Amino acid sequence: MPDDPMKLLTDLNAHYIRSVDQADVTWFDANLADDFINTNPDGTRLDRAKFLLQIGKGSSVKGLEAYDILIRILGTYAIIHARTRYAKPDGTSGAGWYTDDWQLRDGRWQCVAEHVSRG
Repeated sequence: MPDDPMKLLTDLNAHYIRSVDQADVTWFDANLADDFINTNPDGTRLDRAKFLLQIGKGSSVKGLEAYDILIRILGTYAIIHARTRYAKPDGTSGAGWYTDDWQLRDGRWQCVAEHVSRG
C-alpha cells in the first residue's frame, strides 16, 4: 500500500477534475480501471471506452472546481465525495455532486466508478 494514500488520493482527485476540464484523455487512460463505469447526470451509463470518447469531446461546462471534498479510505478501496461548481455554456453558474470509487489494484489506485449529479 502507498505510504500516504490520503495524499495520493487527494492528488488523483485534483487531476481527475483538471482532466475533465482540459479534456485530458491521456490522464484518464492511465488512471481508469479496465472495468470503469461512469454514470452521467442524465442517467446514462458509460463504459471506459465510451467515457474516454466523451472526455475527448471536451466538456460543455468550464472552470470546473471541486470543493467540500470527503475522502473515505476503506482498506484497499476509497470513496471520494465532493461538490462541484462551474460555468454553464450560457455563462450562468452551475453546481453538482460526484462520487468516485477507487481501488488499489496492482500496486496503484485506479478509478473503478464515477457517478455525477447536477443541482
